[in-house]
Amino acid sequence: MQILKKYCIVYFIIFAKSLIVFDRMQQINIQYYNSPCGELILASVDDELCLCDWNEKPCAERNKLRLARYMNADFKIETSSVLELARQQLDEYFLGIRRSFEIPLHPVGTDFQRKVWNALLDIPYGETRSYKEITQSIGNPNCVRAVAGAIGANGISILIPCHRIIGSNRSLTGFAGGLEAKRILLELETEKS
Repeated sequence: MQILKKYCIVYFIIFAKSLIVFDRMQQINIQYYNSPCGELILASVDDELCLCDWNEKPCAERNKLRLARYMNADFKIETSSVLELARQQLDEYFLGIRRSFEIPLHPVGTDFQRKVWNALLDIPYGETRSYKEITQSIGNPNCVRAVAGAIGANGISILIPCHRIIGSNRSLTGFAGGLEAKRILLELETEKS
């Protein structure tokens, strides 16, 4: 009986600590950025960018819900040093001055999604890849639909360059910001490369 009491006490302490941790909401700071392609919502947690998405589009709402759920977080319209850095580097990107970003990222997703997003980071400025090429680069040549789904779930658009993905026939394919935004981004990069 004494051993059972000790186990119950230890179990209760562990459970109580998990409730305390769960009860603490993280704060995600958000700001809005007007790009030549449309309004972006930027978000940071701690000192990392966790969202750069197309405001008022269904993808942004899904990605915000995923952030809130995975990180047990609330959103607050407030700036942070990483949001200011993101704004500055996006300005430079759209002026054609910047080809890569130097912002700490905090992508939130499954292991598979993060693997796909890391593959996107390897696509050089001014170049494109097909979904099939991404499947091959991650070592899963038969998972085109899964890769397409992961790319569609990317919440850090432009910085994790999902706009550089095109169809195998070299056509523009779906993009969270819309095909016109994708065309503008690709043209910007090909003009400046």
